Amino acid sequence: MKRGRFITLEGIEGVGKSSNLAFLHDTLKQRGVDVWVTREPGGTDLGEEIRALLLGHRHDGMAHDTELLLMFAARAEHLGREIRPRLASGQWVLCDRFTDATYAYQGGGRGIPGKRIAVLEEWVQGSLRPDMTILLDAPLDVAFGRVSQRGAAQDRFEKEKEDFFTKVRQCYLGRAAREPSRIRVVDAARSLSEVQSDLTRLMAGLVDEVR
Repeated sequence: MKRGRFITLEGIEGVGKSSNLAFLHDTLKQRGVDVWVTREPGGTDLGEEIRALLLGHRHDGMAHDTELLLMFAARAEHLGREIRPRLASGQWVLCDRFTDATYAYQGGGRGIPGKRIAVLEEWVQGSLRPDMTILLDAPLDVAFGRVSQRGAAQDRFEKEKEDFFTKVRQCYLGRAAREPSRIRVVDAARSLSEVQSDLTRLMAGLVDEVR
C-alpha cells in the first residue's frame, strides 16, 4: 500500500487559511483522494486541550519555552495517534499549520533559536516532513485589514503587535526560500479565485505524481 501524502497549510492570520483549507479538501476529494483534515495545535482530544491553553488568555505571559514545549507535546500526540497511522494506511492528511509554524511563531516571533526547535523536531518527528507545504502570503496591512473585518475576539497570538508578525512572516519566507521544492508560496493578497486557481494546479500536480 502506498503511503499517503502529507500536506500542510501555513501563513499568518488573515491570509485565508480557513476558506482555502476547505477548498483544498474539496479539490482533493473531487480527484478521488481519501483525505483527512486536521489542525495544529490540536487534532486529538489532548491536543485540543493544549490548544485551549496556548490560544486562551488564562496564561498570558506564558514562558516562551513553555509555549514551545506545549506545541511539541500536542504534535507528538497528533503524530502518534492520527497522522502517522493515517499516512501508513494510504490516507492523505491535510493539516492547518505544522512545524513550519513553530519555527515562524516561536522561532521568528518569540526569538527562540532555530537549533533548539530543530532538536525537538528531530525527537518528535524523526524523518517525517510534509510532502508539500503551501504558504499563503500577504503583506501585513492586507492581512490585518481582513482580520479587523471579522469582528471576532482575538486569541493570545492574534493580539501580538505588528513587529511580532513582521518577524513571523520573514521567517516563513526565509524557510520557503531555503526549501522551494517543498514550500510553495502563494500570493494571498490576490482575489480568492486567483489564489484557488494556484491551489488547484498544485494539487493536480501532487495527485498526478502518485498515479
